[in-house]
Amino acid sequence: MPEPLRVGIVGAGANTRLRHIPGFQEIDGVEVVAVANRSLESGEKAAKEFGIPVVHEHWTDLVDDLDIDAICIGTWPYMHAAITTAALAVGKHVLTEARMAMDAEEARGMLAASRERPDLISMIVPSPFTLGVDRTVARLIAEGYLGELVAVDLTSHSGGFLDRQGPFHWRYDRDVSGHNVMTMGIWYEALMRWIGPATSVMALGRTHVTFRKDETGEAHAISIPDHLEVVAEFASGPVGRLRFSSITGHAPGDRVWLYGTEGTLRVNTADALDGWGVHIERVTLSGGRKGDAELAAIAIAGAERGDWRVEAEFIGAIRGTEPVRLTSFADGVKYMEFTEAVFRSSQERASVFLPL
Repeated sequence: MPEPLRVGIVGAGANTRLRHIPGFQEIDGVEVVAVANRSLESGEKAAKEFGIPVVHEHWTDLVDDLDIDAICIGTWPYMHAAITTAALAVGKHVLTEARMAMDAEEARGMLAASRERPDLISMIVPSPFTLGVDRTVARLIAEGYLGELVAVDLTSHSGGFLDRQGPFHWRYDRDVSGHNVMTMGIWYEALMRWIGPATSVMALGRTHVTFRKDETGEAHAISIPDHLEVVAEFASGPVGRLRFSSITGHAPGDRVWLYGTEGTLRVNTADALDGWGVHIERVTLSGGRKGDAELAAIAIAGAERGDWRVEAEFIGAIRGTEPVRLTSFADGVKYMEFTEAVFRSSQERASVFLPL
């Protein structure tokens, strides 16, 4: 029996309750022993739901709890850097929810803190959209299925027609979201698994609704775009056209086209996304090569089909039975630098080169 590992939860939000807490509780020798949420009341509610024995009123109390070995951070992005650096400083392993941080500076600070404690595991919850097909797409590209990469066309539509009366959501709030926009960082992380990082971006964003009211009726100014167009150059050769929108009615679902001199691949998540959630098993891959009449479905071999195993990978890395494959802090810095480059480009109306 492995040495028991005790996990504390900071921020018991939707994904934490759906994935992380049950995921940890299913692993032999792992105990979720404490929780701290936005309020003591909400923390007690989560504790009762999942049988968590200790509720801390503040996250700093949980981080300082000597009975905890690892921290799972499920808060909004504005708290990720502070909790991560504090947890590492007192010798606790860290799994933090994506989006890694508010901006590139915070992300680089988190990476530096993790490098000061190489004895501890630091991991980011990976982009889940393409987990099922990632290995096959990467293998086909490496084997030359596409030939020379020419272009990437990505569209992500996370809403319908513009709703001016819709509720204020934390993703609209730059004070807690930073430079993160819709699904941009999540999709860029997936692209990096296949074709590597970008070397430059040119971006144009629009914010069509500049104020929204929260549940109390208070109005909040909004500067985060609800429609964003990005042109990116990638080190591996292709030019990317990336569209992210929450206001395009009747638009097709999320998908990626990879075009090469010898072939084309399409990753389709249109039937896999449910709001902000994802059904990994529903993501499909199709392709066609020079001479084919049309695209055809590409089967994913059992050994190549990925799935959600975030909590198991984190615990496995702590126990030394496997490395962190998805997603390291170094990868997180790359997607946060891309996110910041997009922000700077949209503000300055100029190309921004990467890495920053």
